[in-house]
Amino acid sequence: MIIWNFVLISLIKIVIVVTILFITVAYLVLFERKISAWTQNRYGPNRVGFWGLLQPFADVFKLLLKEDIVPEQANKFLHALAPAIALFVAFSTYAVIPFGPQVTILGEPIKLVVADVNIGILYVLALTSLGVYGLTIAGWSSGSKYSLLGGVRSSAQMISYEVSMGFSIAGVLLFSQSLRPIDIVNAQYGWMWNAILQPIGFITFVVAAFAETNRIPFDLPEAEPELVGGYHTEYSSMKFAGFFLAEYANMIIAAAMIVTLYLGGWQIPYIDKLGLGITLTTILQILAFILKVVILLFFFIWVRWTIPRFRYDQLMNLGWKVMFPLSLLNLIWVAVLIMIFNI
Repeated sequence: MIIWNFVLISLIKIVIVVTILFITVAYLVLFERKISAWTQNRYGPNRVGFWGLLQPFADVFKLLLKEDIVPEQANKFLHALAPAIALFVAFSTYAVIPFGPQVTILGEPIKLVVADVNIGILYVLALTSLGVYGLTIAGWSSGSKYSLLGGVRSSAQMISYEVSMGFSIAGVLLFSQSLRPIDIVNAQYGWMWNAILQPIGFITFVVAAFAETNRIPFDLPEAEPELVGGYHTEYSSMKFAGFFLAEYANMIIAAAMIVTLYLGGWQIPYIDKLGLGITLTTILQILAFILKVVILLFFFIWVRWTIPRFRYDQLMNLGWKVMFPLSLLNLIWVAVLIMIFNI
């Protein structure tokens, strides 16, 4: 009976998380188009539905009705597999990210995370490393020189910035002494947020997250003026939509990871001291997590419409000559803090 309860609760959590992710991704596209219009003094989507709120659904129907064109020289199987890999990685990563404290429903203690595993951070790093295979396979299998260049750029960019990202995370793990995301959040009780204790690591992780999600100024794998559309030049219809969904899902994952690792997760400093009651406190903590993620998503979009794209040599110089030394410096800083203050 206990096993069936566990399976049922897990399935319910998976359905809820995946549904929320799909809806969030759909409206994040609208959010981005509205913000870009605001920065350029335009209206943005405002025709479909009330204030353009049904525009994401109109976009999906449009892509569904488009013809799926596959180039003659493409490897048909790998061409179809690439967007599936990108989508699988994007939606699987969220399984270990907690979005609230443990709650009790009908006498059953429930953790607000799909899978509470002891190696959660390693799971995230492993899956995000796999994500680049979808882009690289898409570039190679399309049979286009533009797509191939986009795929090669994507793999080089991932290698360059995942090193810095790994060292930045190592500083967080030294403080929390755990690879479990819930333990990392609990270690940031009060104002012990990692963004405050290790600001260099926070900045390097945020920059690496931009590079990992291929967002401007790191969108060299797409780079329309140079590569037409990069790795998805030869994609159309729902296969293109798959890459589109994966990109925005990765944005949400990156924002949630930044909140979990550096901004205290669901923590509101000393809210438990206010005596608000367990139910209200839990609701406020979940809302705090959502608010932090939304603010970071706004930051992702704001940067896209503010900063121009890097040249490729600038991208590599930043990754190896600036980010890598800074992430090492951050690791040394954290070790010194722990040694002196016994944190």
